[in-house]
Amino acid sequence: MPSKDPVKKALLISLIVSSVSLSIKIGAFVVTGSTAALSDAAESVVHFFAVMFVVYGYYLSLKPADDEHHYGHERVEFLSVGAEGAIIIVAGLTIIYHAVMSAITGIEITNMDTGIIMLIIAALINFFLGRYVIRVGREHNNMIAISNGKHTLTDVWTSGGVVTALLLIHFTGWLFVDIVVSMLMASYIMHEGYKLLRFSVRGLMDTRNPEVDKALVQVLENRLPETIKDWHHLRHRTSGNTTWVELHLVFDDDINLKKAHLDATIVERRLIDALKTDAIITIHLEPEEHHDEAHNLLDGANKAKGLDEFA
Repeated sequence: MPSKDPVKKALLISLIVSSVSLSIKIGAFVVTGSTAALSDAAESVVHFFAVMFVVYGYYLSLKPADDEHHYGHERVEFLSVGAEGAIIIVAGLTIIYHAVMSAITGIEITNMDTGIIMLIIAALINFFLGRYVIRVGREHNNMIAISNGKHTLTDVWTSGGVVTALLLIHFTGWLFVDIVVSMLMASYIMHEGYKLLRFSVRGLMDTRNPEVDKALVQVLENRLPETIKDWHHLRHRTSGNTTWVELHLVFDDDINLKKAHLDATIVERRLIDALKTDAIITIHLEPEEHHDEAHNLLDGANKAKGLDEFA
């Protein structure tokens, strides 16, 4: 029975195909002895274990909220992406280490034709795999899949770099190219790892998502019922496929509770519809005339911060 979850299916395919690509790259290193080929294989080893972690993270993110996790498990996305970024950086440092050691001990490369063919096959496999996983991730707004697909595409660039190096060595005899290409590959994949780490940290720190903010403000500035006079204290954060939103709405003083609740629910629906993710909206209702008076009751309630410091 095929999986009904396209993201889960894509990640499982990525795990299986990555093991095949890894085997080919290890074979390319064995037959050539190239440091660049070793670096490419080392990066793929790291990538394979990263995919395993990503698959676990995705399965965990699907678990619903429970008594111990009232907000669900989707924030594991940031941990998963961050771990993959850190692993990529470690792979880059490993490549640099092997390149330096080769420069010290000397370079000897054999069977270049066979190695080049094997690496081209591995690169093509990863190219189509990476494009597929990224497409699924974007269609379903899933950063775990997108980051995994991008990491897979870094394998294409590293393999391409090794193939280029081996071709240059084959036609020129310049063995030092093996080390130069290794260093360039390391710089590239470490940059990709840094971008994934930055996404992870921004998510864990609940950094404001400008696209989400723009969509919410568009509704609040243009599509409020007439009974609502103002809004403030808008806060939001996105974890996985869920956006959590909090805000205050100021109503006419003479509105009854039933009407205020109905209009607040209308705003809630419009906010949800404006977002690409699922959303949990929490709205605090306030009367227009006695707004400041009511808030005075909260003065000094928190232990170290005033109310305005939280918004």
